[in-house]
Amino acid sequence: MKLTDTEWQVMNVLWERYPATARGISERLPKEINWAYTTIKTLLARLTEKGAVKESKKGNTSLYEPVLTRQQARRVALKSLANQAFDGAFGPLMHFLLEDQKLSKSQRQQLLEIVQNDTKKGKQK
Repeated sequence: MKLTDTEWQVMNVLWERYPATARGISERLPKEINWAYTTIKTLLARLTEKGAVKESKKGNTSLYEPVLTRQQARRVALKSLANQAFDGAFGPLMHFLLEDQKLSKSQRQQLLEIVQNDTKKGKQK
């Protein structure tokens, strides 16, 4: 399931600490995000409809917690990026990441190790 930019904001708060109320989420959003309470409730309703979040009641208060994991969301986002920007090919995406000057030498090394380990696993199957 693909998340919008605003849904990512809410999910990031929920992944850090849950269950949470809409008001609690509002308080933990970055200061530059100044959404109305109703906006947060609308986003939570949308996320619940998508199956990314589940809502439970404690008295009159709604509590929200993530169903979608951060790793699942990242996987979908990465596949979408690969499809849009790299014609669905992960090789050119990895090459782009490895060549990116913003990655530290250590980060590039980690990426290489992940690819090498994954390649070894594929050969063992």
